[in-house]
Amino acid sequence: MKVTNQHSNQLIEKCKNGDKSAQFAVYKQYYKAMYNASLRIVNDSFEAEDIMQESFLAAFTKLDSFSGNVTFGAWLKRIVINNSLTALKKNNRINTVPIDKVTIIENEEEQLDASAFNSSIILNALKQLKSNYKVALTLNLIEGYDAEEIAQIMEISYENSRTTISRAKNKLRHLLSQHYERQLR
Repeated sequence: MKVTNQHSNQLIEKCKNGDKSAQFAVYKQYYKAMYNASLRIVNDSFEAEDIMQESFLAAFTKLDSFSGNVTFGAWLKRIVINNSLTALKKNNRINTVPIDKVTIIENEEEQLDASAFNSSIILNALKQLKSNYKVALTLNLIEGYDAEEIAQIMEISYENSRTTISRAKNKLRHLLSQHYERQLR
């Protein structure tokens, strides 16, 4: 692991000095993960490709602001996620609801047999969610952000973030239970 970090750090230093081959090596190392991160948010392969490219350009342009406090991949992923959310907002595809208009209903969680689902079923169900639910769950479950970080990224209150994540999980659970029931018939 230490050798990989040293190699990555050397590549980043070369990129800071404008080395095109180092930039290409960094691009090859991260492009699939960054494309997939964007695709999970915008749900459009062409737009995800554009966002990924723009994010790399922005990262290489602003490489001097990379402090090294986090890994380069985490820093780049944050740029990709921010650009993806900006694209959603620009196209008015993200819907947010103020917390004062939200009613919270507590319900018992159903227990589903998780072995009945594979990742493609779950990802297809995730795609069926409305955009703000899909974004919140993607950031939480796939990208690993907590509710506070999601609130900052989505520019909503912490309470609204928690509510959105909770509702999104419930809706996803409902969609998966419907799928499960159809499979039993």
